[in-house]
Amino acid sequence: MPSRDAIWPAEPHALYTAHGYSPAVRAGDLLFVSGQVGARADGTPPADLGEEVSLAFDNLSAILDAAGAGFDDVVDVTMFAIDPDAVLPVALPEFAARFGDGPRPAVTVPGTTWLAGFRFEIKAIAHLPTGAA
Repeated sequence: MPSRDAIWPAEPHALYTAHGYSPAVRAGDLLFVSGQVGARADGTPPADLGEEVSLAFDNLSAILDAAGAGFDDVVDVTMFAIDPDAVLPVALPEFAARFGDGPRPAVTVPGTTWLAGFRFEIKAIAHLPTGAA
């Protein structure tokens, strides 16, 4: 089994410590990113859904950056939504803006009933470029 290590963004939000999990785990040339919500530094969500979704993508970006990767390296995404009819019209344009024209990663979008006070969460698997941090 390949060795594994935790990846932490430069400015982690409070939820990682409060709940005792790693933002991401690198195993060989794969990066498994924990679900990212739109948490501000103190771990709370903003009131505005657009800001929450954008912040979730920012949190994902910070972890990818810490691993020496970017959105182009992501191969699989799962986006969770409390109210898909309300969240997806906000999340899908953000997804398109972050991932560009493609090829885009494989995507699964299950609806859910609970995200600890958040309305949107994104988790990802990335294939790390050669020589990534």
